Amino acid sequence: MVARSLRLQPGDEILTTDHEYGALDRAWRLICRRTGARYVRQPIPLPPGSPADVVDALWAGVSARTRVVFVSHLTSPTALIFPVAEVCRRARRAGLLAIVDGAHVPGHLPLDLTQLGADIYLGACHKWLCAPKGSAFLYARREVQSLLEPLVVSWGWESESPGESAFIDWHEWQGTRDPAAFLATPAAIRYQAERDWAQVRARCHALLCQALTQLAELTQQAPLCAPEDVGQMAAAAVPTTDVLALKERLYADYRIEIPVYRWNNLSLLRLSVQGYNSEADIDALIRALRELLR
Repeated sequence: MVARSLRLQPGDEILTTDHEYGALDRAWRLICRRTGARYVRQPIPLPPGSPADVVDALWAGVSARTRVVFVSHLTSPTALIFPVAEVCRRARRAGLLAIVDGAHVPGHLPLDLTQLGADIYLGACHKWLCAPKGSAFLYARREVQSLLEPLVVSWGWESESPGESAFIDWHEWQGTRDPAAFLATPAAIRYQAERDWAQVRARCHALLCQALTQLAELTQQAPLCAPEDVGQMAAAAVPTTDVLALKERLYADYRIEIPVYRWNNLSLLRLSVQGYNSEADIDALIRALRELLR
């Protein structure tokens, strides 16, 4: 919806990284094909280096035609936490629209949208917040809300009983839609708040780091990032070229469901540790990989 709303012209550029979610790469390419704009994927190396290194690597792709900076807060293929606050600050100074994909952030990382400074931020609540599927949010600074048009035009457009925000009227009222996932999300927020979820996240991070150490010892592959670059999710290199076969064997033989995929000519396994996971789960994965990679 955001991409379709932008008034892009031929030659305009959307700057991003090569760590973005594949479906969103496809959405931007479609918009560029229709508008004549260019989608510029700037490489961010692994290991990524310091936050300043990441921002500098991204900013090397800025040109006089750049109009939009689109970046993940926490990447999907590589599970890195990007320094999006600094990206947004630079974008604001340069007069560029900063759009942040925060799909993996709610319930995973502390999030203060007013401090972050993004023009537009989108987050999914069904992942790490454990709300029902279909629950997500769109945040837009007041100054840019008029840019965004709803995909579905319904009673909220030219509302006969407008609320305090025309932006909310436009996007929230879409006719016949099941609101159950949205109405259940506050219960998910309360659940985590009542259980000191900061402590749960810290335990999960420690367990993840332990798993990465074991994986590196098993595979003899260099770590792709430092512990401070990740939260409860991380990618690790695995010594195979047949990633589909490894993924299928992990499930068929050991009932372990885990992403194994190719990214930038690397074979990666992405490990996620949530509050319900234990050291026994990590041990089961390591045992399975030891047998399958032998």
